[in-house]
Amino acid sequence: MPPSPPPRSGRARLEMRLQAAWRGRGALAWALLPLAALFGLLGALHRGLYRLGLRRVRHPGCPVVVVGNRIVGGAGKTPTTLAVVAALQDLGWRPGIVSRGHGRRDPTRILAVTPQAEAESVGDEALLMRLRSGVPVWVGRNRAAAAEALRAAHPEVDVIVSDDGLQHLRLARDVELLVFDRRGAGNGWLLPAGPLREPLRTPSFARRACRVVYSDGVASTALPGLVLQRRLSPPQPLAEWWARRPAPPAAAWAALREGPQPLAALAGIAHPPRYFEALRAEGLQIDGLPCADHDRLDPLPWPAGLPRLLLTEKDAVKVRPERLARERPGTRVWVTPLDLPATPELRDALHEALGPAPGRGAPAAAP
Repeated sequence: MPPSPPPRSGRARLEMRLQAAWRGRGALAWALLPLAALFGLLGALHRGLYRLGLRRVRHPGCPVVVVGNRIVGGAGKTPTTLAVVAALQDLGWRPGIVSRGHGRRDPTRILAVTPQAEAESVGDEALLMRLRSGVPVWVGRNRAAAAEALRAAHPEVDVIVSDDGLQHLRLARDVELLVFDRRGAGNGWLLPAGPLREPLRTPSFARRACRVVYSDGVASTALPGLVLQRRLSPPQPLAEWWARRPAPPAAAWAALREGPQPLAALAGIAHPPRYFEALRAEGLQIDGLPCADHDRLDPLPWPAGLPRLLLTEKDAVKVRPERLARERPGTRVWVTPLDLPATPELRDALHEALGPAPGRGAPAAAP
């Protein structure tokens, strides 16, 4: 198995060093513990102002499902958000999504995400969710204002799903879904000494229900919850992925295994090694090209002579087929979607928390 080269940027190297430190309580974690105490105090003050009613909470007038995590980065919020949207649609709801749009040029603007949008304007994950779900997606640092703008533009939307809005308390919520992956709570310490954004057992701000979702198929904390399994779907040529053609069969993996040319994989996500491990588990011999999370891929970070490359969907939204033909015409690129199924258990949990969709029983408006 070939080792992955070091990340191409100082930011990516720092991210990987911190991720390694957060697995235990070594020297670096202990050195950062005073900063973690300050971070904890600021977080407690932030939450206290909302609990005491000293900061205003806004509700868009329809149920709100917040998908977030207590652990920083890469826990599976985006595939969970897409699974929640699919589950709500199965239940008869008409969802829309709001997100901060992390990594975009102007995070203060409230924008509608269209399939023609550029990732640097709306954020890579927001564009990915728009392309994958087909539902209205709006971005804004102020998620409450983004939700109100979405509903004004799309009055048919009767439930809002907030991607990564757990700590954005200005947006009132009816349901919270806390997402964990196989890391669990890491070393159990707050940022920057550990991976936690807030203490593991912080009380929920949900009006009706709080649920825990484990995205890697294992309950990695003591908190009870739904155990789901995200998985890589078979690779799809970049142009076909952008055209939203049907997913390829599982046999698509075999074509890459048998190819005679070198194969590389690029990942500008929170945990590139996890992506490379998943590809190697499919029997692929790859060279990993790790990049920083939300890397803009400008310029394209692989050599012009590279014949074959695999991308995550989060990176593929920054590489349209015409750009590939212009800047790296000699490289064939495949995209490997990451999916989390909308299981009956997830649908049941949402139905229990929200009740029936409008037109299927009791009205859905928030109290």
